[in-house]
Amino acid sequence: MNSIKHIQNALAELDAEVQTILLDWSVPLNEKDNLMLPILQQKKVLTQTLEDLTYLKEHPPKQNQPCGISKYRED
Repeated sequence: MNSIKHIQNALAELDAEVQTILLDWSVPLNEKDNLMLPILQQKKVLTQTLEDLTYLKEHPPKQNQPCGISKYRED
């Protein structure tokens, strides 16, 4: 699935952005928090999407049946 590859690439890019912010000593800590919050929120959504797509890839739903993703999630 190309979607999985794109999400993995996006997650790697977000990790790189977070590392850049963390290693920038010119940015105050409270500003780092403000800069990283939206990035970490995006990462959370992309991680959940990746898990869902991986589940669907490994457990494809039968035709005309619900996918069942909500059954495997723990949240």
